[in-house]
Amino acid sequence: MNELRKYRRLIGGMAVLLILAWSVTAFLQSGTPDVPAIPIREDAPVGTLTVETVARSMEIQLEGFGGWLPNDLWLSPGWFLDNLPNFQLGVLQSMRHASRVLRDNLSRQRTSDAVHREADLAYSALANDPHRWAFPSAEGAFGRGIDALRRFKKELGATAHFYPRADNLVQLLEPLVSELGAVNTTLLESSRRGKTPWLAIDDNFYYAQGVGWGVLLLMQAVKTDFARVLEDKNAQEILDLIIVSLEESQFDPLIVTNGSKGGILANHSSNLKAYLDDARQKMGSLITILKQG
Repeated sequence: MNELRKYRRLIGGMAVLLILAWSVTAFLQSGTPDVPAIPIREDAPVGTLTVETVARSMEIQLEGFGGWLPNDLWLSPGWFLDNLPNFQLGVLQSMRHASRVLRDNLSRQRTSDAVHREADLAYSALANDPHRWAFPSAEGAFGRGIDALRRFKKELGATAHFYPRADNLVQLLEPLVSELGAVNTTLLESSRRGKTPWLAIDDNFYYAQGVGWGVLLLMQAVKTDFARVLEDKNAQEILDLIIVSLEESQFDPLIVTNGSKGGILANHSSNLKAYLDDARQKMGSLITILKQG
C-alpha cells in the first residue's frame, strides 16, 4: 500500500512539473517581438537596408523563444496559444511580398535581365509551407532564405544590384497595400459582434498585427533606400505619416476583446483596423504621387 502511495505521489509530482513547465513555456512564447532598429554602415550600398530588413525580420521570428511556432506539434504551447504563431505568419506574408519584388523588380534594371540567383533562392525559400515541421522544416527553409539574402547583400554593388526607382517602389507598395486591405476586411468582420467565432478574433488580430509589423519595417527601409525618389516627388512627409500609423498599430493588449462602442471593454480589432487602414490609404496616395510624371 505504501509503495502504491509513493508511486501515485511520484506520478502526481511529475504531472505538476510538466504542467508548470508547459505553462512557463507558453508564457514565454506568448509575447510579440518589439520593432527592432536595423543598423547598417553609413557607406553601405543602396538597397542594403531593404535586403537586411527582410532577412532580419525573418531571423527575429526564428530566434525568439520557441523559434518558429506555426509548425509546432499538436498540444505544444505554440499550437495551443496561437497569438504569436499567427503574428509570425503575418510577418512572413509581408516578407514574401518584399522578397518577390526584390527578385522580379528591385534587383533587375529591365524585365529581360536575368534573375539574380540569391534573390531567387531567397524568394523560393520563403515560399515554403510555414506549417511543415520536416522534409523540409519551415525553420530550415527560412534559414536558407535568410542566408541567401545575406549573400545577396554582400554582393550589392558588384554582381548584385538594387534599383531604387519610383516604378520599383510602386511595385513594392502595391502588394503591401493589397495585403493591408485584406487584413482590414478580416478585422472589420471580427469587430462586428457575432460575425466571427470567438476563438478566431485574436487569431485575426495577431495575423494583421504581424503584417503591420513587417510593413512598418519595410517602410522604414524605404525611407533610407528610396530617399532620393521621395525627395524628388516631395513625398517624405507622407511616408513619415505612414510610419507613424504603422507604429501605432503595434499596441499590446493583455487580452484581445471585442467590446461594443458603448461598453467598458475595447474593441481591439476595430482599433487596429483604424491604424492599418490609415496607413493603407496613405500608401495608396503615395503610389499616386510616385506615378505622376
